[in-house]
Amino acid sequence: MSDSEGRLGAYLRSRRSALEPVSLGYPVGRRRTPGLRREEVAQRAGISPTWYAWLEQGRGGAPSADALERLATALMLTEAEREHLFLIGLGRAPDVRYRPGEGITPRLQRVLDAMPWSPAIIKTATWDVMAWNRASIALNDYGALPLRERNVLRLIFRDARVRAAQDDWWSVARFVVATFRADAARAGAGVEMTELAEELSRESPEFETLWRGDDVAAPGGGVKRLNPPEVGGIELEFSTFAVSGRPELALVVYNPVGEDDASRLRRLIETRAPGAMLA
Repeated sequence: MSDSEGRLGAYLRSRRSALEPVSLGYPVGRRRTPGLRREEVAQRAGISPTWYAWLEQGRGGAPSADALERLATALMLTEAEREHLFLIGLGRAPDVRYRPGEGITPRLQRVLDAMPWSPAIIKTATWDVMAWNRASIALNDYGALPLRERNVLRLIFRDARVRAAQDDWWSVARFVVATFRADAARAGAGVEMTELAEELSRESPEFETLWRGDDVAAPGGGVKRLNPPEVGGIELEFSTFAVSGRPELALVVYNPVGEDDASRLRRLIETRAPGAMLA
């Protein structure tokens, strides 16, 4: 038995013992140890009970990526636990698996709401906006849009008001397309990326031109210049942050570059999103 086989067996045993039989529809009965029985895990994973027993005993050999995926599902592993299982079993992280946005936790919403003067959103790898704070209404009122239209690319290429607000629309559009391509590919969202690209290519010759260019840009940060009619030009720097435990999501925060920008942004927030201010 190799060291990796022993570690894999120990990890499988620990995750199996952490599961509650009743919550998964199994009778408690007389069980000698906590958690599911080996044959129950094997059944859930669709693998041989004998081979699963050998895996736990450290003599089952190297499992395939497909077998580890099925075991991760059977054992109801979190993303972090799934990655750890692959590192032990195969010596590498699992392939990227895209999971469409499923909403955010109240904790993440509180993070957004704690920034009353900094517009902030949480978006998916395909740039659907999942959540926002009140300050972001100064830039775009996502809550007033149909769910399908809460997508940065659709807004940039289809919303005339959003287009008019950009100081240099073409540069913004080029950056958005190149960054979207990198984000979606990195997240394994190839199917979703292609579907959205085909939709926008049919509707926007400009998008089609940029998409055929195959440009890729690294996400991270930059400067955005807006011209809202209420207050005049505003220069904002934006930063993008990963969301822990949710690799398909990213937090984007906008902050004014200078004092004049801060003053104009504050007035814009007060005008477009009354009630956003803290007492």
